[in-house]
Amino acid sequence: MKPTLTRNLVLTAAIALMAFAAATPTRAALGPADKITFGAPVALPGVVLPAGAYTFEIANPDSSLRVVRVTRRDTGRVYFAGFTRMVPRPVDLPADRIISLGEPSRGVAVPITVWYPSGHSQGNQFIY
Repeated sequence: MKPTLTRNLVLTAAIALMAFAAATPTRAALGPADKITFGAPVALPGVVLPAGAYTFEIANPDSSLRVVRVTRRDTGRVYFAGFTRMVPRPVDLPADRIISLGEPSRGVAVPITVWYPSGHSQGNQFIY
């Protein structure tokens, strides 16, 4: 590789890293959040959440492209961060229901299809 090309790649990577660090939200900048506990494993796109307590939150509340971040409450480990589709909350869905589950395949964790943040009329549909 030519020295100029290598230098440009390193510079581009450094700029991208600084931009990501600047865009990483602080706790105060995050949007709606819910604390949810699961008694059995559940699935999100590309990951299985073991039974336990998690925080679901909107990582970019000022954007029309919703990124949901799911972290384990006891460790703070991020299990999922991904784009979702905004969907209306069904009018017949009980107010205390904030998660919709899909049909599991045999031997596979139940998939979470939508998270409806408490008190909001829009939900976040996970893209599988």
